[in-house]
Amino acid sequence: MTTMTLAQQIITIALCSLATILSRFIPFLLFKENEERPAFVQYLGKALPSAIFGMLIIYCFKDVSFIEAPHAIPELISVVFTIILHMSFRKMLLSIAGGTACYMLLLHFIF
Repeated sequence: MTTMTLAQQIITIALCSLATILSRFIPFLLFKENEERPAFVQYLGKALPSAIFGMLIIYCFKDVSFIEAPHAIPELISVVFTIILHMSFRKMLLSIAGGTACYMLLLHFIF
């Protein structure tokens, strides 16, 4: 395993910071406040959050065994808890954080 020099670390952090800042500011530069957004951008704004949530579910279950103990019980409980949270409050961040916390607590204290 090779390690990065201090200069390489600084350059890497600077590039990651620049990419993050640009990804946050470019939409404000491209779309003015009073302009109508293109239909495709509006569609992405509606479709992407659900698509990302679905992708997270698939990713979380990719290595889960329903055959071996604990038979995916903590995962399924956490998914049901996440669904209940989301249906109750309609807050994506709360749903993700609550489901994650539920899963971690189940693994740590029960399973």
